[in-house]
Amino acid sequence: MIGSSVAVVGGDPTMVDDEIRVVVSEALEGLDPAFALEDMTAGSGDGDERTIISRIMDALTTSPMFSDRRVVVVRDAQTLGADESRPLLAWLEAPTTTATLILGVVGTRTHRLVGAAADVRHVAVGTRPAERVVFVTDTFARHGLAVERSVAQQITERIGDDVARIDALARTLASIYGAVTLGFAQIEPYLGAAGDVPEWDLTDAIDAGNVTHAVVVARRMLDSRSRVGVQIIGSLSRHYLRMARVEGSGVTSDAEAAALLGVKPFPAGKAMRQAHRLGGERLRASVHLIARADLDLKGAVNYGGRDAEGDRDPTELTVIEVLVARLATLALAARR
Repeated sequence: MIGSSVAVVGGDPTMVDDEIRVVVSEALEGLDPAFALEDMTAGSGDGDERTIISRIMDALTTSPMFSDRRVVVVRDAQTLGADESRPLLAWLEAPTTTATLILGVVGTRTHRLVGAAADVRHVAVGTRPAERVVFVTDTFARHGLAVERSVAQQITERIGDDVARIDALARTLASIYGAVTLGFAQIEPYLGAAGDVPEWDLTDAIDAGNVTHAVVVARRMLDSRSRVGVQIIGSLSRHYLRMARVEGSGVTSDAEAAALLGVKPFPAGKAMRQAHRLGGERLRASVHLIARADLDLKGAVNYGGRDAEGDRDPTELTVIEVLVARLATLALAARR
């Protein structure tokens, strides 16, 4: 049984909407949504002359006619201003018994409406592969589908950072197969293109001197279509220039490195240790390689037009793959 109010909060709008769908289903408890559901989006007039807050308050305070209670959904509630939020906050302090309010907030838990809600559903997925495997398994289970851990791992590898696709994928598969245990062969045709991966996957592989993995990750970034070569060059440039600032500075602790770089201690400490490992000569060589690759991508070299079959730019792919292989080779030499 859902309480008087629920705030669904998260950084990804798609994931917030997916969770709202679940909460609405729980709150309706079999009631006909045609009579019991009011679904509104803050910031959208929807052709109604009334202000959004007046529509929300009318829905919350007017007794439902054809059911014993009403479920009121307010999407993008983070766009409501202080004056608009005031009557809503007052209702949250003393909610009526005939309405359940579901707030969709794209942002952080610190939003005043989130703090006033009786229940908070935070939708977020960690960046570690193990956390994403659990998310895939749990989301599929919510739709009546079962997958082995190895299958969930394969899905995670394909989806990458684009975890917002998982709920829609599970709903599609449930509509096709029903409540069953699925193998990867049944799921793969519906996975779509490979999703992006975080930039630290690439820099970690390079810093570890893992040439093969660095090339695989770089190719994945390009294949996902979420980044182009110059963006990868930019992230590598920031990574190595951060190390260059630390090298020779005399800092010896994560806290000192963080103060110097203006970032949190964990990434600052990683940069400091890798800078010390590489040394000045290899760092200079790495920065030179990145600068050369940047020029190459901006027209210094050309290895032919785009691949007609995969729409892949061979110049971009070659320059990036050669660059990350060389950077990882330098890092590997420093570890020996």
